[in-house]
Amino acid sequence: MDLVRPRRAKLALGFGLMLINIAMSVVLPGAPRYLLDNIIAKGQHYLLTPLVLIVFGATIIQGVTSFSLTQLLSKEGQRLIAQLRRTVQEHVGRLPVAYYDSNKSGALVSRIMSDVEGVRNLIGTGLVDFVGGILKALVSLVILLRISALMTGLALFFIAVFSMTLQTAFKKIRPIFRERGKINAEVQGRLTESLAGVRVVKGYHAEDEEAQVFSGGVQRLLDNVLKSLTAISLMSLSATSLMGIVGGTVMYVGARQMMAHTLSPGEFFSFTMFLAMLVAPMFQVVGIGTQLTEALAGLDRTQEVLHEKPENEDPHRTQPVGTIRGDIAFEHVNFSYEPGKPVLYDVSFESQPGTVTALVGPSGSGKSTIISLIAAFHEPTEGVIRVDGTDLSTAQLYPYRTQLGVVLQDTFLFDGSIRENVGFARPRATEAEILEACRIARVDEFAEKFEKKYETVVGERGVKLSGGQRQRVSIARAILADPRILILDEATSSLDSESEAAIQEGLSYLMKGRTTFVIAHRLSTIRRADQILVVEAGRILERGTHETLYAAQGRYYDLYTRQHGIDANLFLAPGEGDSVPEDAARPRLAGAAAPTAASLLGGGTA
Repeated sequence: MDLVRPRRAKLALGFGLMLINIAMSVVLPGAPRYLLDNIIAKGQHYLLTPLVLIVFGATIIQGVTSFSLTQLLSKEGQRLIAQLRRTVQEHVGRLPVAYYDSNKSGALVSRIMSDVEGVRNLIGTGLVDFVGGILKALVSLVILLRISALMTGLALFFIAVFSMTLQTAFKKIRPIFRERGKINAEVQGRLTESLAGVRVVKGYHAEDEEAQVFSGGVQRLLDNVLKSLTAISLMSLSATSLMGIVGGTVMYVGARQMMAHTLSPGEFFSFTMFLAMLVAPMFQVVGIGTQLTEALAGLDRTQEVLHEKPENEDPHRTQPVGTIRGDIAFEHVNFSYEPGKPVLYDVSFESQPGTVTALVGPSGSGKSTIISLIAAFHEPTEGVIRVDGTDLSTAQLYPYRTQLGVVLQDTFLFDGSIRENVGFARPRATEAEILEACRIARVDEFAEKFEKKYETVVGERGVKLSGGQRQRVSIARAILADPRILILDEATSSLDSESEAAIQEGLSYLMKGRTTFVIAHRLSTIRRADQILVVEAGRILERGTHETLYAAQGRYYDLYTRQHGIDANLFLAPGEGDSVPEDAARPRLAGAAAPTAASLLGGGTA
């Protein structure tokens, strides 16, 4: 893995420390042989002090190397986790919108934060224990063969049987861990949604329902864990049985060899200690091997994300994008989110630089889909979208999107200060530029009243601000971005009439000289729009100005009069012409309210 390659030097150092540690670990189990057979049996008492000093020295070196290994590899493992999280988050951030449409945000959070945790077992102490245990077993095997080939052969037979059992068990347990990661992501994803939508949950008194959904997910997770614990318990049972069988066999054969004087008591004692070093890794494999298997399962899921193709790596997107003028043209565009389920049919229109194009129509008609295509969140299934004559599907995305400004109905603010949320559009903006954007959007009217002013923290999704205040911050953010193409999607839906009137000037400033697309808003700009597109069932039914469409008395006329609750017959015709200027129509009935310049059309999102 690319993340491991830069750490080769530290891993090599760790491997060296591990070899020293293993070499020192054989001193203590080897010492009883010399103690019993030479110092005691043969009376070589002068060897006692050197032997004890060697044991002390080896033990101290073993302790120091163990400490160094833990410090080196454990910390490096944590650094690797942090870097891997950064890598996965950056990669996920560059994936196309379609990927987010098919994956829950909570599941993605789980993959970024939880799935990479297993790396510490691959690089940290888990790896040291696993590899170190295997190396110790090999060293012990060599020594055991020199002491007694017969007893060693018998022990290896039982260990081989146990190893085959472990291999089969790990093959079965790895899918269980993969499934656990999937379930955990689903449960965490639903919990994230439930907490984010707590007002909806409480508003519909759905606490019990959410508790049941979460409980069901937790139960699935519990069932998975219990299944894995059963497998782990069986492996532990096998390991314990192995120890008993091998221990009993060695005791019997060793006793027979000592009675036959082919094996000394010191050799037998050392044999049993080295045998413990040989068998101990089998127990470690059960615990550490399980952790490594879980880590590999998590990394498998991480690799699945990293193998997703970022949108900026599309080989077709090679066309450089400079400063755009904002000439947007749809040419016979069809679009489907899913194959065989078209959403747009043969959509064609052109928006000249500096003009306002309004999209109106009922919910689900395709308005927001058209906007998504303009923002290059998706590509047409058929047809072409051109920006200044360039096929948008071939344009480099990042330079293009830096020239987009978006103000949505569902205003999203980060859990930071007002200043940070406005400056999000242009992180290098000066203080004066941020304050000027706030002044134009009338953010200063409420921000200056707070104790911390622009440093006031708005809370998650801006929960500490009113809907109108959040919308003003969003508009200030778009003003600061200074985009060439501006998208207003229900931009004033959260504002009352007084607040709306207060920021008309800000929106007018924002729209000046930019190619603007407006969806179902409450400002008079829909009547002053250069063109209005009536979208229904994925098709453009009508197009024109407010006056021409109203005079045609088609679908636009129907939507307009229905929304205002005023029958067309209540209006006086302003002469012989068909157009109905903004202030020409007046209700005949006394007390009937005329539509204001701030009335909205089309209400709802597509």
